[in-house]
Amino acid sequence: MSGHSKWSTIKRKKGAADAKRSKIFSKIIKDITVAVKESGPDPDANPRLRMAITNAKGVSMPKDNIQRAISKGSDKDAANFIEITYEGYLSHGIAVYIECTTDNQQRTVSNVRSVFNKFSGNLGTNGSLSFLFDRKGIFTVPKGELDEEEFELEMIDGGAEDIEMEEGFFSITTAMEDFGNMQKKLEEMGIEPESAELQRIPHETVKLDDENAKKILKVIEMFEDDDDVQKVFHNLEITDELMAEM
Repeated sequence: MSGHSKWSTIKRKKGAADAKRSKIFSKIIKDITVAVKESGPDPDANPRLRMAITNAKGVSMPKDNIQRAISKGSDKDAANFIEITYEGYLSHGIAVYIECTTDNQQRTVSNVRSVFNKFSGNLGTNGSLSFLFDRKGIFTVPKGELDEEEFELEMIDGGAEDIEMEEGFFSITTAMEDFGNMQKKLEEMGIEPESAELQRIPHETVKLDDENAKKILKVIEMFEDDDDVQKVFHNLEITDELMAEM
């Protein structure tokens, strides 16, 4: 199982925990709000909103919550969020790429820098890690009654670069440019993915012993727990042993 496939599996497990669910809901609500402000409240005319709604359904967000988030984004008096990224290194040379959505940039950078400093990391300049990661489209689709061979052929036709099966889910990878094509392909087939998102996939991963790897994952979780942080990507290799403990 590749790194991004493991990342998707970890995210599903986190999403199953009630304590994490409210955090995930709040992040998706921000995604919906930003998407509406950017291109309007009609999902049919707004691919980004369509993607955010798909992800909301994937974590069982109630329809009322989704509709309230769309209405909130349509409100001209709603908070104006900006999207910013931070890049840096943790101990043992682990690179982290942090995507944030915030209405207070000063608060966000202060919080992010504080975590880096607390754990002997270094906050770098924007663009300093771009050579380590590729942006890819990642779709997670429940297998259900799908015929595996037939489905994979359809996905290749839709622009899939890689298809993996794990724990009853397909993980489909596309080039960033083919993200919209794959969205359309799944819609044409009447298939609703559990999640559809752009991820930053490392070219190479760094393997650590279990003890140090767990320490790194705890720091990454601290970043993820910040309300302004939407996603955290890293190049730590997630071994099967680590997966078993998470």
